[in-house]
Amino acid sequence: MVFGHNSNLKIGALTFHVQTEDRGAAHGLIDTTVYFHGRVLHRRTNNYFDLLPLDEDREQALKLRLDEQHRTVIEEIRSGALQLNVPPVEASSRRPEKPASGEVPKPPVSPPQKLLLELTNTKSWMSGKHATLQISVREENGAPVSGARVLVEIEGSENGEVHRAETSPQGLTLVEFDMPRLAGPEAALVIRAEHQSVAGQLRFALRAKSRVPSV
Repeated sequence: MVFGHNSNLKIGALTFHVQTEDRGAAHGLIDTTVYFHGRVLHRRTNNYFDLLPLDEDREQALKLRLDEQHRTVIEEIRSGALQLNVPPVEASSRRPEKPASGEVPKPPVSPPQKLLLELTNTKSWMSGKHATLQISVREENGAPVSGARVLVEIEGSENGEVHRAETSPQGLTLVEFDMPRLAGPEAALVIRAEHQSVAGQLRFALRAKSRVPSV
């Protein structure tokens, strides 16, 4: 079963992206990462070895534990209990160098940002052996990304097939395919998006006997 959360958190003029995911029973870890303009500001990892091997009841306990870790990190950021070392945004107070006579000054180049991906139908993306993925691609400021190239694959599958699509003006796309056979215990659903020089990725661990994933 796949578990994960992706949230944008706005604090004043700053927007943070908080991502929490289950790294699968092979690792037994819950990872929460806080991003700012594509940079990692905080990472929190807790194990769930006490829930292994997973069954239906323990999977529910794992989901609750993952939900709580995601919610706790967000609340700590809001309350200030979690102090984040926010790097200065490009546009510092340094005075620009004076250009040579006749030379046109070049504007400062902003660092590349990270695309934010979301699987919007996490509770219903797989029906039987057929996958239907509703994917949203946004900039870090929340604006939809039109024309982004989206690639979906099942890592650890027998065929290694990559499915491709492109986002609409609303930053949305739909990818459908029949689920392949899993060749190993550490298979994963991987969703990537690329637009110009910016990219982003979602990764969810899969188990061979998984049912409909949920968040």
